[in-house]
Amino acid sequence: MAKYLILIYGDEQRWDAETEPELRAKGEGHRAFNAAAGGRVLGGHELEASSTATTLRGAGLITDGPFLESKEALGGFYVIEAADLDAAIALAGLLPELSSGHGGVEIRPIVDHG
Repeated sequence: MAKYLILIYGDEQRWDAETEPELRAKGEGHRAFNAAAGGRVLGGHELEASSTATTLRGAGLITDGPFLESKEALGGFYVIEAADLDAAIALAGLLPELSSGHGGVEIRPIVDHG
């Protein structure tokens, strides 16, 4: 089994404006994702707003905020195991952010140095 990082992106202003029913539906979507993945989810978390980020650059330069200016912000992630990229794509396709109209996911293989 290979390991993959699934990065969840979206528009933070739209996330902040979500109604209680939208938040419940999104939560149900993530519970369904976890149920479908079973033991293949190795970890994952929702992240605080990008305004809380701290960035280190070069020789000790510390700045507030995310590294890049972007319309979409990183809102969370999962680390999963999957047989191959196609299986990782199929699993990531269950995430509710894909139907939000403003989000998406990025799937990145994790390098195994073992």
